[in-house]
Amino acid sequence: MTGKPSNLNDWARQLDSPPLQGRGRGWGLSTRRLAGLNDHARAMRNEPTEPEKRLWSVLSRSQLGGCRFRRQAVIGAAIVDFLCPQKGLIVEVDGETHSDPAADVRRTAQLEALGYRVVRVTNLDVMQNLEGVQWLLLDTLGAMPDRRPPRPNPSPEGEGLVGETGTK
Repeated sequence: MTGKPSNLNDWARQLDSPPLQGRGRGWGLSTRRLAGLNDHARAMRNEPTEPEKRLWSVLSRSQLGGCRFRRQAVIGAAIVDFLCPQKGLIVEVDGETHSDPAADVRRTAQLEALGYRVVRVTNLDVMQNLEGVQWLLLDTLGAMPDRRPPRPNPSPEGEGLVGETGTK
């Protein structure tokens, strides 16, 4: 390394380590590994399976209980099918690629250790009983508290602060 980086994220890039701050990114993974996961997640979003397309038609645009979902979200070293960050709910659609139940149990335990709740549905459930899947997810979301209240955007450079005399 030559010279002193201007901030901590520059240090992280030079050391090939995750940044120390910023929307929960990092997960203790190298920047190269994290970038690879994000690239793979993007590719998976661009080529969803038919059950994922159908479930996304129900989850997108805050249609399910007013909760927002993300597709193919990176959490730790995993890419989850759907994530509701507000509630901490992960929805996994299990198909032919989920042939090892023991691996699914380990993965679920790892995600739950990070504070998430995982609901698994099968491709068959989504394709033949989408309404039942919707009700299951609505019930689950309704039973879960919000993870944390939303934070307001900070005002730039003290704009909007009121002094002791009631003037800006």
